[in-house]
Amino acid sequence: MVASTAPGGKPRQPSLSQLRAFAAVAEQLHFRDAAAAIGMSQPALSGAVAALEEALGVQLLERTTRKVLLSPAGERLAARARTVLEAVGALMDEAEAARAPFTGVLRLGVIPTVAPYLLPTVLRLVRGRYPLLDLQVHEEQTASLLDGLAQGRLDLLLLAVPLAAPGVVELPLFDEDFVLVTPQDHWLGGRSDIPRAALKELDLLLLDEGHCLRDQALDICREAGRTEGAPVTTSAAGLSTLVQLVAGGLGVTLLPRTALRVETGRSEQLATGYFADPAPARRIALAMRAGAARQEEFEAFAGALREAMGVLPVRIVKG
Repeated sequence: MVASTAPGGKPRQPSLSQLRAFAAVAEQLHFRDAAAAIGMSQPALSGAVAALEEALGVQLLERTTRKVLLSPAGERLAARARTVLEAVGALMDEAEAARAPFTGVLRLGVIPTVAPYLLPTVLRLVRGRYPLLDLQVHEEQTASLLDGLAQGRLDLLLLAVPLAAPGVVELPLFDEDFVLVTPQDHWLGGRSDIPRAALKELDLLLLDEGHCLRDQALDICREAGRTEGAPVTTSAAGLSTLVQLVAGGLGVTLLPRTALRVETGRSEQLATGYFADPAPARRIALAMRAGAARQEEFEAFAGALREAMGVLPVRIVKG
């Protein structure tokens, strides 16, 4: 038997319907029973098997008046047909799972000045509301996160905005004020009406280059009238170290409100000062690629996060 060819001389590819019909006959060894098993008429089943034999150029069955037998080639190819059908079934199952929201893997990138303070809330939300979601967290600085989002290494980011990054859509979550953390005996410690102008001459401790919080703090200082030549000590790669330097009397620093309880609770040598309204603040948002396939899911996730973060010392931004 010679395999049939499509126009252009290429062998015809067997269809899934033909493979399904053959697999049913191979299992039942009876055309009527095989047709009933897959919900197909017996003439259609016979035609599908014959078309498969023609497409492959191989006799798969030996037909007699009483029974159906698999040819030697049919026995070998029946196993292959079942493997193909199982693989297609797995493909359809995977596609169905992908269509379902909040299932599968979600690769979330988070900046270091957000991760320790917001992740507990994020993880509680995911465990409680989205148990089928496989959340994978990557803590990196903003530039690295944006690169990961653009390259497809990350799906969603949790970070400070605005980003001014092309091809990125921001989903605002909340605004939070900055507070001034000082040594216990500092003259601004404990005040609730600190003017921004007080930042002009303070010994300010900031994070290393590359942290967006450093840039935000410098912008606040410039808005307050601090000159470029005013002393700024860059001494820490993380907020925990920065706060310990303040406790040691080396200067003062700015902290976002969500970090305050965690970072100042470790030392009794610290005091907190609050700025007069309007206090300097930052906005935290989710960020996704423009046109992301999971856009609706990410927007719903942002809405759920706004609800969950309402208990934090922040001002929720309406979606």
